[in-house]
Amino acid sequence: MIKSLCVYCGSNFNGDPHLKQAVEILAKEMADNNIKLIFGGGSVGVMGLIADAILKNGGEAIGIIPQFLMDKEVGHKGLTEMIVTENMHQRKQKMADLSDGFLILPGGFGTLEEFFEVLTWLQLGLHKKAIGVLNVGGFYDFLFKQMDVMVEQRFLKQINRDLVIDESDPIIIIKKMNEFVAKPDEVWFKDRNLI
Repeated sequence: MIKSLCVYCGSNFNGDPHLKQAVEILAKEMADNNIKLIFGGGSVGVMGLIADAILKNGGEAIGIIPQFLMDKEVGHKGLTEMIVTENMHQRKQKMADLSDGFLILPGGFGTLEEFFEVLTWLQLGLHKKAIGVLNVGGFYDFLFKQMDVMVEQRFLKQINRDLVIDESDPIIIIKKMNEFVAKPDEVWFKDRNLI
């Protein structure tokens, strides 16, 4: 069972009321099930929304932020715990180490970079943690389409494409992540043929 969940999300918020509602439902579900939030430590954007919602519901929010972002005063001031790292690499490693799973919410380049890094680690067998994408309003539909193209073009195996949980309902995604069993196909280490 997931007891700490790393949430990757945007440092911006586009004002979408459906996204705000999904974040609030997710935060309540996490707090009600004693799932700690592990996140980037920011007070802005979707990061700030999820942290505030977790705290409002009596949950725990642990932020991990590099010193240079603390110096820019974007760190959240009211968290359960704030861990300050020297750089982005240490931040990402600490977030991964403290988490039982990874959940991706809408965001930009940074969110995608974090998502694909932990997904690659899962494919390589470096961890066995669930990775879910909270696909609110179809935000990530084109990303999943690109993954399908990778499979069609034989740059990705379907079994590895299927490692990602795609779900729009915050309550259902937590349930699916708790039921996840990692089964990456590592055969490509020996055999490069993806047919």
